[in-house]
Amino acid sequence: MMTDLPLDLVRTLLAVADEGTFDAAASALHVTPSAISQRVKALEQRTGRVLLIRTKPVRLTESGQAVVRFGRQLALLEADTRAELGLTAGDEPVRLPIAVNADSLATWFLPALTRVPAGQKICFELHREDQDHTTTLLREGLVMAAVTSSPDPVAGCSVHRLGQMRYLAVVSPALGTDLDLAEAPVVVFDRRDDLQDRFARERGTIASSLRHYVPSSEGFFDAVAAGMGWGMVPLAQIGDRLRDGTFLSLDPDHPIDVPLFWQQWKLDSPALAAVSAAVTTAAADLLVDPHG
Repeated sequence: MMTDLPLDLVRTLLAVADEGTFDAAASALHVTPSAISQRVKALEQRTGRVLLIRTKPVRLTESGQAVVRFGRQLALLEADTRAELGLTAGDEPVRLPIAVNADSLATWFLPALTRVPAGQKICFELHREDQDHTTTLLREGLVMAAVTSSPDPVAGCSVHRLGQMRYLAVVSPALGTDLDLAEAPVVVFDRRDDLQDRFARERGTIASSLRHYVPSSEGFFDAVAAGMGWGMVPLAQIGDRLRDGTFLSLDPDHPIDVPLFWQQWKLDSPALAAVSAAVTTAAADLLVDPHG
């Protein structure tokens, strides 16, 4: 049973999952790598399951994910309880790992976190991931909350609709707007980025195979502005760049809207509740209202 698991062994597995290697976990816990290995083996013997694939970085098995979720929930509840009782040693902050997509991180998400009351003493650990894949980190127990495009709740999580991230197809004046999308160079975030292809498909064509992969929101913006190709840029990131001539819009009346949702573990945690309130309030102010 989960309640029979030694908590020191669970915390060790959590450290390995967070740090990625036995050596790094040993450094974080101030023990030897051998001690880390022995604890993980002891936990695997206790559960009768393989919990880690011993690669670099390590990968959690499905059983390992379950134990890590338990360990992370336990750590958060322990920190909340200690704070409530006034027992938090050295004013140690609560650690909250959150998954967020790159475009949200570059536009509205950091201002949202500044709305969390400073008295909460929360240490944010942000994991950048595509909005279509942030729920994977929730399932694996690596994060406690995520900005995601999925309205379907991960087991043990609640979901709140945030709004929509609006994208416009834009291009540098150096290239102009009279483009054949099947031939014109295009900027793509990474190989999972489908926005440019979706824009082309909706116009009965395909996006060119002449494409530049720029896996950074800021770098993507700069690449399009520099004339490397056209691309789908968040409206929140464009600002006045259409008026000042930095960008030209390929089709200003037909943006692409990507719905975003906030998923978080169902825990009665003041820290998690404070972050949720700040994020959802900021999203209402900064994202596109799908009903507006």
